[in-house]
Amino acid sequence: MKAKVTSRGQVSIPSQIRRQFNIEPDSRVEWIAEGDVIKVVPLPKDPVAAFRGRGSLKYSTERLIKDRLAEREKEDVQDKG
Repeated sequence: MKAKVTSRGQVSIPSQIRRQFNIEPDSRVEWIAEGDVIKVVPLPKDPVAAFRGRGSLKYSTERLIKDRLAEREKEDVQDKG
C-alpha cells in the first residue's frame, strides 16, 4: 500500500493496516531504518501482556545473548556506515 507524506512529514496509516494490526488512536509505532529499507513496527500497549505465553518456545538465555550480539553487530555496522 502507498501513502503520501505531508509537508510536515506526516504519514497516514491505511485503515486496512490499522485494523489488521489493531493500531488505534494513541498507539505507538517504531520506525526502523535498515540500509535502504524503512520498517514500521506497531508496539503493543502492554509489552508484558504481549510477551505472555512465549516462554514455551524454549528460547534459552544462550540463544537470547547470541541474537542480541548479532543485533549489536548490525547496529555497529549501521552506525559506521
